Amino acid sequence: MTSANPRPRWWFLITPRWLAWHAFAVLAAWGMLWLGDWQFHRAEGGNALSWAYTFEWPIFTIFGVVFWAKTIADEWKAAARRAEAARAEALAANAPGGLAAPDRGDLSLPATAHVATVTDDFDDEDDPELAAYNAYLTRLSSGQRVGRFTGAIRPDRSTQPSAR
Repeated sequence: MTSANPRPRWWFLITPRWLAWHAFAVLAAWGMLWLGDWQFHRAEGGNALSWAYTFEWPIFTIFGVVFWAKTIADEWKAAARRAEAARAEALAANAPGGLAAPDRGDLSLPATAHVATVTDDFDDEDDPELAAYNAYLTRLSSGQRVGRFTGAIRPDRSTQPSAR
């Protein structure tokens, strides 16, 4: 066992990748607040549409900060899970012969997919409305153009315009 102390859980927050994300979050928040201030000055100058943007940009800032905080919280939880797994592995490695880590069983995917036990043997004739709709779709796909906007005349209508 080494004498070095493990890093604290918050250590990930000061890694170069996270420092870049922190800088981006701060600059993005500052930029959105600046845009809100700019829109406020335009609105004071008479641009009525800018009043909406004056309030929209701070709301975007709030969304960005909440997203940033939730991302940090998720990473914090992941770091805690990794630390717990490392601690469990270290305990299992140092345990006497009979106290090894429990076997979690076979976690591989099954060889075959789930097969449905109930089949849907639905017949079109059971539902006349569905049968009529399927017949309509068949006519559409056959290229038969009938209707008001296609220029064709339905066979059941006369060629004389009706007086309404």
